[in-house]
Amino acid sequence: MVNLTRIYTRTGDEGQTTLSDMSRTAKTDPRVEAYGAVDEANSLVGLVLAQADLPAVVAEALSHVQNELFDVGTDLSNPYPGDAGSLRVIQDSVDRLEDWCDELSAGLPELRSFVLPGGSQTAATLHVARAVVRRAEREAWRVGEDQPGTVNPLAIKYLNRLSDLLFVAARMAAQQAGEVLWIPGKDRETLTSRAARQRERISQQQQKLQT
Repeated sequence: MVNLTRIYTRTGDEGQTTLSDMSRTAKTDPRVEAYGAVDEANSLVGLVLAQADLPAVVAEALSHVQNELFDVGTDLSNPYPGDAGSLRVIQDSVDRLEDWCDELSAGLPELRSFVLPGGSQTAATLHVARAVVRRAEREAWRVGEDQPGTVNPLAIKYLNRLSDLLFVAARMAAQQAGEVLWIPGKDRETLTSRAARQRERISQQQQKLQT
């Protein structure tokens, strides 16, 4: 039960913080970095949800994700496995992210190159959220390397799938403005005929995406 009667507590003034199992650790602990990045990503999802041009189907998914990210942060802040009553990410949550990825991807143009972040403010913000989630995933893996067996594998898997969902959502949000594709070595002379053909294919797709 959360009971926030006073926002400042002074308990972290010496560079320490309390984990969910009531143990104390440094604020620079990789575990704190991991759930801190989740909090950062959640704030960006909130910013995305405030955008008027966000597709309704994306808004519905992200509204659920925003609540669930608090579950992920709670999971990461509580060394695994903990007591039987601990709040943990479950497989159903991962499966739901995969279902949303499939649903949102179905109507998108096929890609022949990576997408550059942008297209619209909403799409760009989704890409920032995706990058922060990737950082949270890396930090969670770092905890697992430093303290083997103390991170719920499903929490890491959730972050991985969420970054995929945010990428797909960013693509969907950018469709009206037109996606911008990465053209390898765009301003350089091509070194091989294969590279020239690849660049031409990407350029042709770029033209289709912007028409």
